[in-house]
Amino acid sequence: MGTIDIIETRVRGFIADIQHPSQKKRINMNDLELQLRKLMDDYFEMDGYSLFFKTIQTLQAEGELIPIQNKQYNGKTPALALYYWVNIKAQAAKWNRLEMMKLSDQFDFSYYERHPEWQTKEEWNRIQNVYSFLQSSHQREWVSVEERSLELFGHEKFLLDGEQFSEGRGFLTRIGITDAQLKMVSYGEPFVFWLKQGKAIDEIQRILIVENLSFFHTSIQLLEAGQLDYEPDLLIYGEGTKIERSFSFFFRMFPPKNYLFYYAGDLDAAGCGILIRLIEKYPDSCIQPALKIYRKMLECLEQKNDQKRGQTQNPKTRDAFFQWFTEEEQALLMGLWQENKRIPQEVLTIESWRRWM
Repeated sequence: MGTIDIIETRVRGFIADIQHPSQKKRINMNDLELQLRKLMDDYFEMDGYSLFFKTIQTLQAEGELIPIQNKQYNGKTPALALYYWVNIKAQAAKWNRLEMMKLSDQFDFSYYERHPEWQTKEEWNRIQNVYSFLQSSHQREWVSVEERSLELFGHEKFLLDGEQFSEGRGFLTRIGITDAQLKMVSYGEPFVFWLKQGKAIDEIQRILIVENLSFFHTSIQLLEAGQLDYEPDLLIYGEGTKIERSFSFFFRMFPPKNYLFYYAGDLDAAGCGILIRLIEKYPDSCIQPALKIYRKMLECLEQKNDQKRGQTQNPKTRDAFFQWFTEEEQALLMGLWQENKRIPQEVLTIESWRRWM
């Protein structure tokens, strides 16, 4: 059994112990994780929180857990709501096996065999809607997830909004159907960008993505003054982790060609993670750290401050980020890491930039 399976099995066991047949129960995520950590000596070594987070997301998608949206979080990254409702034990409403066999040419019903509580009238109606669609899918056009969700399930957010539709996000997984089979696509989110004056869209080659709003505006001033490192043709405001969702939108906006992307964020665990995940998620794009900018930040070491609470310090992500730097620079970065300190991107101002002019 893999590590994720062990953690998921134990968490499901905790949930089952408090699940009630007629009323929802509230559970504290920090208390739940603490119970898990007590049972696993190597919890931190295996990056247990990441696996715990994935398990909670899975249970939420299945409708077993419902986040309580009261702006209280568990203080970790990625964050979970501090409190969740543990849903009641659903009473199984067995489906007709003959009807299931008729649809088995398209669907894998093994999940429903293992979890008969999902054999509800509402779930069966959804399955029938999808089956009808698949019969004529070759004649259909590609649309957004929201559009297809409205058509098949009566609401545009059914497959996306886990808070409003706790049973929706895991539906396609339960029936073994992909987005592609339903001819639907998740469009990238638009992002804020600045095109260098005098540059045409088809002339863009170098792009600089910056994590924070303050430095985005500083970069605009530096770019137009001809003083910004890398002389980018386009600036993108990454807006923290949002760039991980919005990056794909770039390829819908700009002509297909080989671009060179530079990324600059905070020198902390979260900023490192954003860059490394972008590189891993888009291996066909040339994405690299804006080392000249990071080196300026390292010269502002005296302005370091404490890491934000709840940031997950993943050694693999750290090492993947550090390998871009010289040994001397890696020593400085490791010192920050071990002290649990960070250098925010806001150290780079118009005034501080003059030091390097």
